Amino acid sequence: MNAIVKQAMELLEVLPENDQVFALEFIKKLVLAWDPDFTKLTPSEREELENAIADPETVSHNSIDWD
Repeated sequence: MNAIVKQAMELLEVLPENDQVFALEFIKKLVLAWDPDFTKLTPSEREELENAIADPETVSHNSIDWD
């Protein structure tokens, strides 16, 4: 894990829960302000997605009637 991310997480954990939620939402806004088209996956999100796709119980988008 990136040292800066780890330090930020440690600082967030010191805050009361309500302030943690506020801080997380603020961080999300900062990221979106920096990159409004943010569509990249974090490494952990990429792993979760790949695991979900590999899971035989996952329903593919093509098998869903979207109408």
